[in-house]
Amino acid sequence: MPAHPSSADLDDPAEPGDSPAPAASAVLPNTAAPGGGGTPGGAGGPGEPGDPAGPLRREQAHLAASRAALRAMRADAEALDITDVTANWVNAAVLRSQIDGRIKALADHAGTPLFFGRLDYLHPPGAERTEEAVETEDARDPEDAEDAGQTGETAAAGGAARYYIGRRHVHDADGDPMVVDWRAPVSQPFYRASPKEPMDVALRRRFGYTGGELTAYEDERLSDPAAAETVSRLLQTEIERPRVGPMRDIVATIQPEQDEIVRAGLGGTLCVQGAPGTGKTAVGLHRVAYLLYAHRERLSRAGTLVIGPNRSFLRYIEQVLPALGELEVAQATVDDLVAHVPVTGTDTPEAARLKGDARMAEVLRRAVRSGVRPPGEGLVVVRGSRRWRVPAEELRQIVDELLGRGIRYGAAREALPQRIAHAVLVRMEAAGEAPDDRTQNAVARDRAVKAAVKAIWPPVDPAKLVLRLLSDAAFLAEQAEGVLSAGEQALLLRPKPPRSVRSAAWSAADAVLIDEVRDLVERTPSLGHVVLDEAQDLSPMQYRAVGRRCTTGSATILGDLAQGTTPWSTAAWSEALSHLGKPDGRIEELTEGFRVPRDVIAYASRLLPAIAPGLKEATSVREAAGALEIRGVDAAGGGSGGEAGGGDGDGSGGPGPRPGLAAAVAEACREALEHEGSVGLIAADARVPALAGALAAAGLPYLSPGEETTADARLTLVPASLAKGLEYDYVVLDEPAAVVAAEPDRRTGLRRLYVALTRAVSGLTVLHAEDLPPELG
Repeated sequence: MPAHPSSADLDDPAEPGDSPAPAASAVLPNTAAPGGGGTPGGAGGPGEPGDPAGPLRREQAHLAASRAALRAMRADAEALDITDVTANWVNAAVLRSQIDGRIKALADHAGTPLFFGRLDYLHPPGAERTEEAVETEDARDPEDAEDAGQTGETAAAGGAARYYIGRRHVHDADGDPMVVDWRAPVSQPFYRASPKEPMDVALRRRFGYTGGELTAYEDERLSDPAAAETVSRLLQTEIERPRVGPMRDIVATIQPEQDEIVRAGLGGTLCVQGAPGTGKTAVGLHRVAYLLYAHRERLSRAGTLVIGPNRSFLRYIEQVLPALGELEVAQATVDDLVAHVPVTGTDTPEAARLKGDARMAEVLRRAVRSGVRPPGEGLVVVRGSRRWRVPAEELRQIVDELLGRGIRYGAAREALPQRIAHAVLVRMEAAGEAPDDRTQNAVARDRAVKAAVKAIWPPVDPAKLVLRLLSDAAFLAEQAEGVLSAGEQALLLRPKPPRSVRSAAWSAADAVLIDEVRDLVERTPSLGHVVLDEAQDLSPMQYRAVGRRCTTGSATILGDLAQGTTPWSTAAWSEALSHLGKPDGRIEELTEGFRVPRDVIAYASRLLPAIAPGLKEATSVREAAGALEIRGVDAAGGGSGGEAGGGDGDGSGGPGPRPGLAAAVAEACREALEHEGSVGLIAADARVPALAGALAAAGLPYLSPGEETTADARLTLVPASLAKGLEYDYVVLDEPAAVVAAEPDRRTGLRRLYVALTRAVSGLTVLHAEDLPPELG
């Protein structure tokens, strides 16, 4: 992604007498060290004495040449003629689609730099070194190749290798790489190398961009024994860069602990517990891109899916993978996966929690099998002039064997006529006949056999079965015996059973139950890899629904237990992995925050003892503490005080803000809009309509979650229930007490508040007329 180094951070020429550190250096256009000394290690700026071109200008030239090479690659793809290379129109259409996809992937976006970093290796990766080469290389100045003006994969001096790291591979007319894909093994040290573990890297260079133009670079000499580990100013600037529009990739700023997760193997399932601002969502998306690069053929066949909590979230992240060159990854919500019936109804929190309980899987399994009826009499099959009889006892043995094998209901039903036909063929052979496979298939299709199968193993309609279970008290009691108590069964029963499946008001939890039954009847196709974000909010039955989509594949699970805001939210990741069908999954934890400022995360973390006492408090690596202001507001007049002000609210917690609070909130939004970047106004859902009116009265246009922010429209009004996973440069939070009170229980309300408090990237303003929750004090 383009970096935007600020003048305050980088445009700071050294004062006379300063002694620059040898570990790192930074150069901006028209910025040179006093006296023409250049940057440490010999890299000078453009126009410096003795170096009229300068390394920055050479890097700009390499960028221009790389862009030209990319245009040539696209032109070659567009010029491909497939007229005489396909056997039929179907093959031609498939090939044309593949070519069109490649042409699209080779597009050069002016605002997105082709490369963001450079690695100069001491030795070519993978090459064996002779004793003479070791002496030569160890004596070489790392800048020799630079001074010679060399760019490309291999620098001539001593055979050292140089690689430019970017979002995609670019090669020249001879096929030599000009830019290496960030996912390639040779790129890994860009993210993981350090002075303590240089990974054979002599120099790591980061580039800064303004409007797509390369304007700065910063060097780290990782193999210099005198080098001390420093914080990259370009990296810090990029992390803290204001955001307008949807989520962007973090490919230029991936940290070592994030990279370990991104590049973890495909074979196992990985669960990431990530505190706010640790980049867990971005890590999960970059992991998808990496896996598609490393296992392209396998995942192209099996498919990859990203699952998010809601449509607003998916719209927010939808441009990350295309920016990384991956255009075909499907995205969905859990509700999309189980959309077998229209969802028009709702459950009480108690009923929803019970329907999401893992015990429902056993109740449904019993209900599906309850329709199997052991035969009471034998079966007679007529073939020509002969009659072949299969006694009832043998039929019962066949049925018992199929039930005992535990195969899916539909598969067993398809196998039953063949098993009956086989019993008939055994009798034919005993009588001296010589039947073959055609005879067995004909017997399996015999009218008497089909009638027996229908009576013994009737077809199951998943929606009808679930509706019967939730409407018929006697049927439910029979299937739930020893699993659910009488009180729990009463919670499940509909007070007024609908007349049909079509007239039923299905809830989201009902749709998950139907999906479970569908899988009991017929196996759900498995994908190669599934990424599940905000997983902490899923019920056990929802985990099972996701797990069915990756039974033969793997998964990446992302979430934060402290942000669980459903009545059934996950208590422990080991339980979640078990419900998912991946009990051996590995659990990793991210606690270093890169997005949320120090003061903001410290304030929000006051809630952790009440909402997730077992979790570590997140820390922020941000240099900027961030702006945090707590304003107590007079409900009547709108006057406000600082953090100590508790406000004069009456504690009523009505559905809309009082006039004074509404005006103060609108004014706080106006103040936030004076800063660069996006602004989010987060409030309890019931208060959103009144706040919308206050913003309109104040002349402040606003967007809804999922709508793309632009330079002209940067304020988004966000219901607290939709804030999860979203980020804004500045957040105005309305009435924390109302956010807490809107949830069915206090712990869930405090977790919802924790989510709202941690959406800010640069500044947070909290306004309250009621007392703040004591957990924040």
